Amino acid sequence: MKNIVVLVSGGGTNLQALIDAEQRGEIKNGKITCVISSKPDAYALERAKKYGINTLVCNRREYPDRKAYSSAILSLIQQENADLVVYAGFMIILDELVVRAMENKMINVHPALIPSFCGEGYYGLRVHEQALKKGVKLTGATVHFVNEECDGGPIILQKAVEVLDDDTPETLQKRVMEQAEWKILPRAVSLFCEDRLTVTDGKVKIVQEEQ
Repeated sequence: MKNIVVLVSGGGTNLQALIDAEQRGEIKNGKITCVISSKPDAYALERAKKYGINTLVCNRREYPDRKAYSSAILSLIQQENADLVVYAGFMIILDELVVRAMENKMINVHPALIPSFCGEGYYGLRVHEQALKKGVKLTGATVHFVNEECDGGPIILQKAVEVLDDDTPETLQKRVMEQAEWKILPRAVSLFCEDRLTVTDGKVKIVQEEQ
């Protein structure tokens, strides 16, 4: 059974999707053992506590720079014996120290079809605002491994969502979460915990389940 540590910064809707999937038995060979928040008042912490999941706070404001904060996060991850780290609305970019220590063991969900609308500065409603501004007909979500490039790691899963003529950034955000993010993030987590993901030359291959 693999230990899953989830990093959060806000409300924790993606964390809730993971918890719900685990409760339904959809995450095979994995268990959420700890939730670490960058903010002490993140509602995601309450979600975790409700299900008896251990919580920790590593307040970004208490550290002078990204390097010091990244070192602190890495210590907590290692202390928790994390096999997999999941970014679930975690709004801080960690430095290469963490990425190198946890290569292909950290995953993030991004609310667009990478390589569209991604990279530094593209988060939250901004992603959906840009999608609408460009007039794309399809958007969606991507689950990818985290590497040193923001939103640049190997892609694990993607799911498309149709953009409607009367969409606002808020309605599009909600639909992308419900139809894509909350479905493919738990799926990717389970695939990792089942040892069904391999990375070669920056590309992820999903190993077929043995019959």
